[in-house]
Amino acid sequence: MTRSVYVTGIDRGDGRQVVELGIMELLTRRTGRVGVYRPLLHDGPDRLFDLLRSRYRLEQDPATAYGMEYHEASVVLAEKGTDELVSRLVDRYHRAARDYDVMLVLGTDYADTALPDELALNARLANELGAVVVPVVGGTKQTAESVGAEAQGAYRALEGLGCQVVAMVVNRVAAEDRAAIAERLAARLPVPCYVLPDDKSLSAPTVAQITRALGGEVLLGDEAGLARDALDFVFGGAMLPNFLNALTPGCLVVTPGDRSDLVVGALAAHASGAPPIAGVLLTLNERPAPHILTMASKLAPGTPVVSVAGNSFPTAAELFALQSRLNSATPRKLETALGLFERHVDTAELRDLLSVARSERVTPMMFEHELLERARSQRRRVVLPEGAEDRVLRAADVVLRRGVCDLTLLGDEQVVLKKAADLGIDIGGAQIIDPATSPLRERFAEYYARVRAHKGMTVELANDVVSDVNYFGTLMVQEGLADGMVSGSVHSTAATIRPAFEIIKTRPDAGIVSSVFFMCLADQVLVYGDCAVNPDPNAEQLADIAIQSAATAAAFGVEPRIAMLSYSTGTSGSGADVDKVRKATELVRARRPDLAVEGPIQYDAAVEPSVAATKLPGSDVAGRATVLIFPDLNTGNNTYKAVQRSAGAVAVGPVLQGLRKPVNDLSRGALVQDIVTTVAITAIQSQTPAPAQTQAAASQPHAPSPTQAASPTQAR
Repeated sequence: MTRSVYVTGIDRGDGRQVVELGIMELLTRRTGRVGVYRPLLHDGPDRLFDLLRSRYRLEQDPATAYGMEYHEASVVLAEKGTDELVSRLVDRYHRAARDYDVMLVLGTDYADTALPDELALNARLANELGAVVVPVVGGTKQTAESVGAEAQGAYRALEGLGCQVVAMVVNRVAAEDRAAIAERLAARLPVPCYVLPDDKSLSAPTVAQITRALGGEVLLGDEAGLARDALDFVFGGAMLPNFLNALTPGCLVVTPGDRSDLVVGALAAHASGAPPIAGVLLTLNERPAPHILTMASKLAPGTPVVSVAGNSFPTAAELFALQSRLNSATPRKLETALGLFERHVDTAELRDLLSVARSERVTPMMFEHELLERARSQRRRVVLPEGAEDRVLRAADVVLRRGVCDLTLLGDEQVVLKKAADLGIDIGGAQIIDPATSPLRERFAEYYARVRAHKGMTVELANDVVSDVNYFGTLMVQEGLADGMVSGSVHSTAATIRPAFEIIKTRPDAGIVSSVFFMCLADQVLVYGDCAVNPDPNAEQLADIAIQSAATAAAFGVEPRIAMLSYSTGTSGSGADVDKVRKATELVRARRPDLAVEGPIQYDAAVEPSVAATKLPGSDVAGRATVLIFPDLNTGNNTYKAVQRSAGAVAVGPVLQGLRKPVNDLSRGALVQDIVTTVAITAIQSQTPAPAQTQAAASQPHAPSPTQAASPTQAR
């Protein structure tokens, strides 16, 4: 039977979308078959469903995602009563739910609905659907006492109506009241109550939203600038010195279009980072002269300057009435919302309360969710040497908003901060270090000269070497100032991993540094090795790659069953290439008799049970292999790319293995999400393995201190 989770408010303005998004995140970590149902919908597109469908790759037909529109419900209610309305809505729910393991039900929104008792209607629907209920109470502009009383009242009301309330959320409370409200409700409610503070950036409109709402014309600015949040409004009328003192970080400057001095002054302030602004909104349909706009575009490239027809007073009224809503066009707000939810909700506890069984299928999204969750579980620090690169900064923004790990960015601090301001992102939680001026440079030079003295290295030469961001980042990892490093978005693989070979070196139990890709297929995750580092490993090296890959697989939740791949299966073929794989298989069995391994074996016999039954009947691995070891780089690299492109698999990696501490390389074509995932993997690699992990995981490297940090890796 389909499990159902009903999220309902008790009034409007509760910011419930944050909770709905957070619960959807939890559900999709457990199963790939999640559906969405909104009983009642206002006329027009359902932006939240569009967001959930896009973000979580739902295949659900939008026509099945809602029961009926509010105006239709009002007619049914007036003419035939509540029973008929509920019957129709429940029937449409069941038609949608039969295709899913879990349904997320989005309650009514209390906004212009003309329904007489929405709380009772939501309770009735939840009961008829057999759903567990998570009520959301808004705390905007309320005292701790009043919001606490309202939450208690909501629980009693829903319980009295027969609902199975498993947890409550109080949202948008004043940050200074959060702890007091949480303590009060923990003592007075029989179910967990999670209290989320208000985050101004979630309700702040973006410059693009303001432009659309006011019918403005964009004079200057790019897409990244228009995506900035307008956290405050500063109205220009004063003389320039006083005006500059009034600017606040993230503010939108609103000024008559003939005040060129204020336009230039605001953009100059942004360029210097004192402070970075969201943009400039010009009123009265006045525009600065062309030479002023040219100067403005050079002062702060990308920063939006928008012109509107109205004067300042009506424009101000419209601005203060605007509030942003989560949608697919505001990805940074989504990460902020999820970060807020995950920081203040015990997600493991709530997941258990929702009683959603874990699916045996593992989708790419489920695997990625698991990575982020595990990275957060033991906070690590990852160093990103390419600190001024656009994609790296965007990824850092996501990592920090989601609380995946702590970050250190390398580069000139003013350059990094200015680039972040131009991109409209917040990296305030990151440490920024300039290798050229850092006091660590001298210490690192002495260390590097010492460990490379056999190569003729001197402190003077080393002083230049360690100013390179990849060497500096690697030395931070070696010296325990970071737990892992991720680089390669603009550097070659050699530039990224050569310092690791020289400084961090291989683990005592590893004879070689190798790599794996996690190949996320539609319903399972396979591990491919080595597809990125070793061109033609010999039998001993191939055995080492297999053992390392099994350990990596186990560490990331994939039960290792190793297939040593070749162009023949069992004893059907001969030749030097097959003999190499056969010898490597024997070495794996001798060194690690606890591991399930088969070889030589062809790919189809390794992964397809029907083929395995013919070619290797009775094998514990054939047809069920999860770790596939390729005989050489040519075969491995081409196969992973063929599967990635032809089967639509998500390739996560390369993940390096065999180093004493984690360093991971990015593809130079890596997307922002690839970088985020790579940082998460790196963080997990540095965590101490749990005692319950298999023996294969025992050889995984672990951080020398539980307080250190790491980073995730995903490359294409």
